[in-house]
Amino acid sequence: MLDAALVPLVKRSLDRPAHALAARGVSADQVTLAGFAIGLMAVLAIWAGLFWLALLGLALNRLADGLDGAVARLTQPTDRGAFLDIALDFMVYGLFPLGFALHDPAVNALPAAVLICSFIGTGSSFLAFSIIAEKRGLTSQDYPTKGIYYLGGLTEGTETIALFVAMCLLPAAFPWLAYTFAALCTITTLSRWLAGWRMFG
Repeated sequence: MLDAALVPLVKRSLDRPAHALAARGVSADQVTLAGFAIGLMAVLAIWAGLFWLALLGLALNRLADGLDGAVARLTQPTDRGAFLDIALDFMVYGLFPLGFALHDPAVNALPAAVLICSFIGTGSSFLAFSIIAEKRGLTSQDYPTKGIYYLGGLTEGTETIALFVAMCLLPAAFPWLAYTFAALCTITTLSRWLAGWRMFG
């Protein structure tokens, strides 16, 4: 919901560090892979109950997620880069609640499972829509710099990261945060199903 407004602002703020990385020969794929590794370490920090360390890892992971696209635009965007970007992002999104389930299975396992299930709904509808949109030659005016067709919704990247921040700051509130966001993800999934039904009919 907020991505379309925030993406241009983030893009401008990353221009200078992206130029510095590109000038040093750092590739977009290297930034993507480094960001994923940091995301995995954040999940391990959650498992260990080191929530402030997890929050730092999340921030660095998101920084890398913005920088890889900025570096790619300065060098040579590739299909592999677009694939890695979205695939590894989705993996981090799924692993983050798993970290809380591993930290306290008795309390967090069920809400984590519900949240991850809702992520499957938003993620699969997002990717399925993108595949058909690409087949039909459609482009997203809201996200012209993305490597694939980017269909928005109530719960997008910005909202998901805000959720993860709240979970790190308030780990005891994980169950109700997970259930609430899962309900919002369900609304997003249904809206994307409806959009696909109407557009691809």
